[in-house]
Amino acid sequence: MTTNSDANAAFRIIDANTNRSLEGLRVIEDFARFGLNDKHLATQYKGLRHDLVSMLAPLPQQALTAARHTPGDVGTQIEASDEYARDSPVSVAIASQKRVEQALRCLEEYAKTVVPEVASSVEQLRYRVYTLGKAIIVTAASRAYLEKKRLCVLVDGGHSLAGIGQLAQELTEAGVGILQLRDKQLCDRELVRRGHVLREITLGSDTLFIVNDRPDIAAIVGADGVHVGQDELSVTDARAVLGPHRLVGVSTHSIEQARQAVLDGADYIGCGPTFPSRTKEFNEFPGLLFLQAVANEISLPAFAIGGITLENLPQIFDAGFQRIAVSSCVTLAEEPRAAVARLKTAFESAAFMTSAKP
Repeated sequence: MTTNSDANAAFRIIDANTNRSLEGLRVIEDFARFGLNDKHLATQYKGLRHDLVSMLAPLPQQALTAARHTPGDVGTQIEASDEYARDSPVSVAIASQKRVEQALRCLEEYAKTVVPEVASSVEQLRYRVYTLGKAIIVTAASRAYLEKKRLCVLVDGGHSLAGIGQLAQELTEAGVGILQLRDKQLCDRELVRRGHVLREITLGSDTLFIVNDRPDIAAIVGADGVHVGQDELSVTDARAVLGPHRLVGVSTHSIEQARQAVLDGADYIGCGPTFPSRTKEFNEFPGLLFLQAVANEISLPAFAIGGITLENLPQIFDAGFQRIAVSSCVTLAEEPRAAVARLKTAFESAAFMTSAKP
């Protein structure tokens, strides 16, 4: 039997954790908004705040306010040793994320004693918080890790190990950010052989090595990650094969797919196709409008892909993108190293023009 004293204690706990949750959600929302400049994640966290207020509406607000007694709260005099240890905005967001998760669990448990129907709704919202917390952390980490990775070159298996090895050596020495092995014709054994060659060449360099579609082969050859499409393994399945410390990229062809990739915990996304390609056929082209939509609301590292050349690169920059994935304009060039140099010069020029704007 719940006594008046029990109810008052429950209301004090619920009131305190409601404030903790809403305050913490606002802290994280501001990091997504101002720290990451991420409209998608900021909108998601803002939605959580409004949904939580709606969920708690059935609680007797007068009782909650009456139970509040800040001067008599012994917790205001307790400080943790690391409470003020925050070395960056992302550390503030992560600390607030943990605080929100704990506060929501308290809300869920103590709501069971006074308004049980509220507890179930809070539980479901808590799961959403877990998903968004992962997205915030992955986005921030990926932006830092891939900050200087602007150019990804996709290579096929080539006619020989020596041939792909020579090309990979040139591209690595030219400073390509990511080298991605994509070949749907070779058998698994030949893919593994070529994967070992690319891994040996890129290991210890500034060039990351990614395998297309196949997390199993990426794991075997020790690649830095895998890139999957909409019809391949999910991010979760790819991580189950590769583990948590390697990259998982996802191809996206609509803003809805891009948003979902963020929530799924992808480390980066490929966006396209943008233009007709010499190496792959597409039925539809999301084009530059898709790139603009992604640039306007998603800050997870994103690579424009599909028919990109030095000539149409300015359109990619104008759409708000700073990363590209290319193939034929480099791999089929007479001098791949020179082709990479020209693309990098274009990037540097675009960066200068952007910084020079008032």
